[in-house]
Amino acid sequence: MIATVLKNPTVRRLSAVQLIVYFGSWFSNVAIYTMILRFGVDPLTNALVVSMYALPALLAPLNGAIVDKFEFRRFMLLMMAIELTMTLLYLTIHDISQIYWLMLFIFIRMMAAFLFFTAEMSLLPQLFKGDTLKSVNELHSIIWSITYALGMALGGVAVNRLGIYNTILIDALLFGVGMLLFLRVRFTVAKKETPSIRKMITEGLHYLKTHQKLLHLIFLHSIVAFTAFDTLINLLTDLYYKYIIAIPLAIGWLNGMRALGLMVGPLILSKFVSPRTLHLIFIAQGAMILVWSQVAHDFWFSLATMLGVGFFTTTLWSYTYTLIQKSTDEAYLGRVIAYNDMIFMIVTISVTLFTGAAYKWGISLQTITALLGMAFITGALYYRWLYNKHELS
Repeated sequence: MIATVLKNPTVRRLSAVQLIVYFGSWFSNVAIYTMILRFGVDPLTNALVVSMYALPALLAPLNGAIVDKFEFRRFMLLMMAIELTMTLLYLTIHDISQIYWLMLFIFIRMMAAFLFFTAEMSLLPQLFKGDTLKSVNELHSIIWSITYALGMALGGVAVNRLGIYNTILIDALLFGVGMLLFLRVRFTVAKKETPSIRKMITEGLHYLKTHQKLLHLIFLHSIVAFTAFDTLINLLTDLYYKYIIAIPLAIGWLNGMRALGLMVGPLILSKFVSPRTLHLIFIAQGAMILVWSQVAHDFWFSLATMLGVGFFTTTLWSYTYTLIQKSTDEAYLGRVIAYNDMIFMIVTISVTLFTGAAYKWGISLQTITALLGMAFITGALYYRWLYNKHELS
């Protein structure tokens, strides 16, 4: 089915933009993570920097109303231009005294990225329906996983060989190419109504409040955010792996192996996942994280286990996202998706800060990792309870 949807020129061109832009982004992620470790920041500051990648999603009420109000093409192009500008500003950061400027640049870049993503995920259900929409979401997830795998792995090599700032510059150049490709994407959607932003926010909140099924689905989708492992991997690298392998290589290879699982997983699991089996995917995800918690102190065992840790994540993300899109009226897609992303990122930020704070309080990384795995077991029980009560039908 994925090969079929790629025959559509709009899907193909949007996918090309995603491929280039996402790939470049992971280059700069490895560079930023390496930069803050070399600055010698404490675990909590490390977590605060990482949390900047998720914090803009907390402005969901405004984000969703903006996306539902403005025309897609120009708005998405403007967001890409802002991302490019912030990426270039990363080049001005040279020591720990500028850490708050770095946080600001990350925040603004990610604000633009979230708005672009919300616009894209609001656009897709207006262009595609049914199984085609499910396949387009899976394709989006696979592209994200491919670029994550290659970007993090090669980004580690690039930072190690070319340095932090040359790697960020590569990201900026790729972003420019992505913008040029986006200009060639063609799509047509119905003209949007333009009530006031305030009214759109109020209507969006009322719509969500009166649709309990969406609230359940948003909560289930947010459980996937317990795979926010960036701070955990940084801490594991600083505690164990830096004595075995260079820091950027450790970060890049671990994330790359996990992303390989993210990429392969949906190709195998897509035909099996359904409302009847979704809880089993949650259980399997939790079980693999629990296994990882037992071997994470050993770099090579950790590297091998990361493949399984990533294997189930993409399917959980794309399937629960598709359920949300299918259950939402088109007029409210931007706002509902923005609220969904807000909840998802609140969980992401909470997990990120918890990881840094808990480690600082003396809780072992093994225990922290096991707790993240248990969240998915809890999610499976919650989903099964809703399914048996017919709350999701």
